[in-house]
Amino acid sequence: MNPVRLRTSILASLVVSLCFLLWGTAAGQSAPPSEKQEVLWQKLGASIADVDRNLDGAMGVAILDLTDGHKYLLHANDVFAQASSIKICVLAELYRQAQQGKLKLTDVYTVNASDLVQDSDIMSGLTPGVSKITLRDLATMMVAVSDNSATNVLIDRVGMENVNAWLDSLGLMHTRLRRKMMDLKAAAEGRENISTPAEMMTLLESLYRGKVLNKEMTEDFFKVLSTHKDSWIPRDLPDNLKIADKPGALEGVRNDSGVIFAEKRPYILCVMTTYLRRERDGEEAISKISLAAWLMFDRLARASEYGRVISPGNSSH
Repeated sequence: MNPVRLRTSILASLVVSLCFLLWGTAAGQSAPPSEKQEVLWQKLGASIADVDRNLDGAMGVAILDLTDGHKYLLHANDVFAQASSIKICVLAELYRQAQQGKLKLTDVYTVNASDLVQDSDIMSGLTPGVSKITLRDLATMMVAVSDNSATNVLIDRVGMENVNAWLDSLGLMHTRLRRKMMDLKAAAEGRENISTPAEMMTLLESLYRGKVLNKEMTEDFFKVLSTHKDSWIPRDLPDNLKIADKPGALEGVRNDSGVIFAEKRPYILCVMTTYLRRERDGEEAISKISLAAWLMFDRLARASEYGRVISPGNSSH
């Protein structure tokens, strides 16, 4: 090759290489969008750690972004007493058996005095031997006011062993329905209804993604589960936000697990607390974590991948 052309070729190669090097250096100075979002997750984790540190009790948390699968876990494999949160499992098995044709949600139950237990605000006001209600009505009572008599009737109808066999099929070995509501003898013997934040998160994800029920049943399941109730996940969130959750309360225990249908960024939140000196502290901890999570997911939902938010009336500068 001509010496002049050779020198020119080498010089051109060096220039191209230098350009790529400079471009790579500049690109390295700007974190990709996923890294920027990771900063938000880290800040959320710091907020949750602060709540945990100041709670006079023990706590476990599991959060799942249903859009990209990102998770946050804190003591998420620890086993907690579920109280009424276990009713999510009873509700799911009811819908599962309805889908299989083993029962109908419109099947009618006649109120029986022998079925009545404490904390049954609706059932105890009905007339035994006369009042007739459907299984779906019982499910709504179980979710909306956590009616324990309605829950026990449904447990008898679907079978406790069937609930646990289904949980086994999902690989949820630490989630168990081991007693009916208000069975203090069973509780004293250690037969508590239990789960972990991670397993309840997995259960809700399976239901949300249609892995358990068909589309119609899935929609109705979450419609019932999102019935308005007094719970701690929604307490400080917007009133128009659809939240399908079930809280649970026992002495020293406060839990809440559910799906928050945030527009464009739905997510699952499971918070479980125990060994509480004051139950109100557990309730407030759940609400604080819920608000912190919603603020992050709402920000992600409204922003571009670079974090730019364009709201109505927003001007460009």
